[in-house]
Amino acid sequence: MSDFFGGDALLNLRERLGPALLPLIVAFVVCALAVPLMIWLSRRTGMIAQPGGRHDHPKPTPLLGGVAMYLGFAAALVLFLPHYKDTLGVLVVSGLAAVLLLADDRWHVRAAIKLGLQLVVALVAIGVFGFKIASFGLPGEQLVQLGWLAIPITLFWLLGMQNTVNLLDGVDGLAAGVVFIVAVTLLLAAAGLRQVAYVQLAAALAGTCAGFLIFNFHPARIFMGDSGAHFLGAALALVSIVGVARVAVAFALVVPVLALALPIGDTAWAIVRRRRQGTSVALPDLSHLHHRLQRFGLDPRQTCYVFYAASALLGAVGLTLFGHGRILAVVVATSLALASTVAADLLQKTGWRVRVPYLRTLLG
Repeated sequence: MSDFFGGDALLNLRERLGPALLPLIVAFVVCALAVPLMIWLSRRTGMIAQPGGRHDHPKPTPLLGGVAMYLGFAAALVLFLPHYKDTLGVLVVSGLAAVLLLADDRWHVRAAIKLGLQLVVALVAIGVFGFKIASFGLPGEQLVQLGWLAIPITLFWLLGMQNTVNLLDGVDGLAAGVVFIVAVTLLLAAAGLRQVAYVQLAAALAGTCAGFLIFNFHPARIFMGDSGAHFLGAALALVSIVGVARVAVAFALVVPVLALALPIGDTAWAIVRRRRQGTSVALPDLSHLHHRLQRFGLDPRQTCYVFYAASALLGAVGLTLFGHGRILAVVVATSLALASTVAADLLQKTGWRVRVPYLRTLLG
């Protein structure tokens, strides 16, 4: 592990991040080209999100964005990782999540059925393709084998990622932007370990999120729907499993967990909140953190900026485990600049004033 932003930075960047460039571009371009087709297909098939509910949108919006994202992701993997041992499994499992959860976008299935579909995706990943978190690293390069606990832990991870991204998808551009940041974080972690295949996997996921954000950032022209949210959750879970999670590095899974700490915490609190209220944990509501930020006065874009900054900052903290200390300083500075911009916009919009009695005299 070493900080490839140190020493001969340009050479390190080319050698370690160079393999990510083409998969990222291909996923970006294919997804961006597929979105207009999905907008047209959504209207022809009636896959339209009507105003109201969890999405505070003013007009009917197409829902097949998840299919476009999967097409971009799949194109990059087929072109650049055709012989990699995990490519078929990642494509099938993430595609299964995208296809099965179209049922919820079309018919709004019951929570039990939705959980069943999520379980099918997770069990296919574990039982058919053998994706498992079989061990984890400790300081001193000690490897702890999980034994029979590998299956329930992996099942929890796959279900948790699907639901976390799904609950995060409540503001235009929020879920795709946060997953983009987490994918870049995983890309940097893998690049520091010279894992070319994992770098390309994460790059494909980042590229497809970026291509979708062109059309999904506020005001959104298309939504990813439950299909897209579960695709992103499943793909993110698998990329982290086959990437840094299989390396004997101290607390390897801390990287994606830290980068997603804000939405994971929001998901956990939503479960506790709904249990205390005596309602179903699967019942959608408007009390998630992104909804509260909007009620506080932030607009959808500013809400996204808050989540983006938090995800980047926490992901950079996780990357320090892989020796990338310089990234943290850059992200902290960027996050502070972004936070100050959001705060200034909020103060200007709300008309808040900080009164300093003698300032006018002093300036005069």
